[in-house]
Amino acid sequence: MEPKAADVWGSLIQTLEGHTKMIKSAVFSPNGKLVASASRDNTVRLWSASTGKQCAVLKGQAGTINSVVFSPDGKLVASASSAQTVRLWDSSTGKRCGVFGGHTRNVNSAVFSPDGKLIASASEGRTVRLWDTLTGKQCAILEGHAWDVNSAVFSPDGKLVASASTDATVRLWDTLTGKQCGVLEGHTNNVRSAVFSPDGKLVASASKDRMVRLWDSSTGKQYGILQAIPIMSIRLCFHPMESLLSLHLGTKRSDYGILETK
Repeated sequence: MEPKAADVWGSLIQTLEGHTKMIKSAVFSPNGKLVASASRDNTVRLWSASTGKQCAVLKGQAGTINSVVFSPDGKLVASASSAQTVRLWDSSTGKRCGVFGGHTRNVNSAVFSPDGKLIASASEGRTVRLWDTLTGKQCAILEGHAWDVNSAVFSPDGKLVASASTDATVRLWDTLTGKQCGVLEGHTNNVRSAVFSPDGKLVASASKDRMVRLWDSSTGKQYGILQAIPIMSIRLCFHPMESLLSLHLGTKRSDYGILETK
């Protein structure tokens, strides 16, 4: 099945203006009331989703802010920076409440575990690091990739992390032991992103080789190859209820598609 772009888009609700340089990432809070945005202007900004009003400017983290994410309860925001750090912020006050340092290169992404107790950060230093959200202590360094790690994601039960790398692989890691428990090989170019299905049984990966591949998360075996996409896929997201996978293929509205995974 070829990706299908949406033909009809709703009307524009809000325009959030304030950043002075390119925006790298934007996410809704779990309750949908806030939007957090990360930018090359070295700031994270919090916005009211209903009014578009800027609620806070989170300053102090050097470098480009590559990604931003809310904790599952919405109380914290984590930002990943090219200055090799991950910072935690209180989403209600905008105050900094933690700095995680240890990476030796640009940090591409940070993500909370489903219970909010851990943060996984992916770096161009070829590692993923696990951090205790409460104490800031580094729990594990996940080493094995040969090149930059572009992103990392927790499985729905929090027991695994999948990391996507420029070395054309996705690797699976045990979050309790920090040990590698699978190498998903088949892509022939940079893997930009990987995501777990809602039940955790599948991993989908998107690569610059213009392929989306599905993998069995328990065995590491390839489950299937989805239709070759016309341009290089960047991000993936599973539908929470159905066997559908959305693809963000580029920068235009038409660069979105939906694939069936069955």
